[in-house]
Amino acid sequence: MAPITEVDGRRVALSNLDKVLYPATGLTKAELLHYYATVAEVLLPHLRDRPVSFLRYPDGPDGQVFFTKNVPPGTPDWVTTAEVPRSEGPARMVLVQDLASLMWAANLVTEFHTHQWVAGDPAEADRLVLDLDPGPPATVVDCCQVALWLRERLARDGIEVYAKTSGAKGLHLLAGVRGASSERVSEYAKALAVEAEAAMPELVVHRMTRSLRPGKVFVDWSQNAARKTTAAPYTVRARAEPAVSAPVTWEEVAGCRAVDELVLLPGEVAARVAEYGDLLAPLFDRRAAGELP
Repeated sequence: MAPITEVDGRRVALSNLDKVLYPATGLTKAELLHYYATVAEVLLPHLRDRPVSFLRYPDGPDGQVFFTKNVPPGTPDWVTTAEVPRSEGPARMVLVQDLASLMWAANLVTEFHTHQWVAGDPAEADRLVLDLDPGPPATVVDCCQVALWLRERLARDGIEVYAKTSGAKGLHLLAGVRGASSERVSEYAKALAVEAEAAMPELVVHRMTRSLRPGKVFVDWSQNAARKTTAAPYTVRARAEPAVSAPVTWEEVAGCRAVDELVLLPGEVAARVAEYGDLLAPLFDRRAAGELP
């Protein structure tokens, strides 16, 4: 029987704590849960009020990996849920609102993925996201070059953008926006990707077609669609090593010269949070959110 612990007055069952989830580094489930508890103060604001999709990998990234969007069976009745519109009819999804629900969800062993809108107002986006995905032999170093161009371009429209690692091969750029639908944000993001390709045709592609992507950075604008989700800040990814989708500074982006420079593991991220706090905290200032031209 799984041991029960109390988290903020809630009883949470934590199972298989000694299981090694990442053989490459020896990271155990207990260590993964400890990481999430350590960064909860900065992670929770990025999850709160956003319906969460879980990419689950209960036996580690080498085992079965599957998406869960609906409320999982056995979810405690104290976990907050919300009805979410879908083309096939409304569904109910989890909201990770507090430390107890975070630890319950982390015990499922999951990547956290969120929409660019909050529950109750799916018609209006409050975030813009650009996913920079390198097609080998392009790497994150090339993504950084594209990110710097996009940062300057967005600044011309009065939009401040922030960077985080994807936790995989590339980078995510995030900006706060207001007064626009997901459809309008998608249109704007696509226009940016097209413009980036025109400015750097040898380096950028805006279309998803696989045959176009080797050696280039795919600027994926499509994750702004209302139905799409993106890996949340501070989530550990289901990859061979437990890389985190972690915020980075623009100085780190500009100075990146090697593939492994922006690979951040849980212990490193926890230390960065202790030193810097949340580098993405400005995203929560609605007064600073940009308006699309």
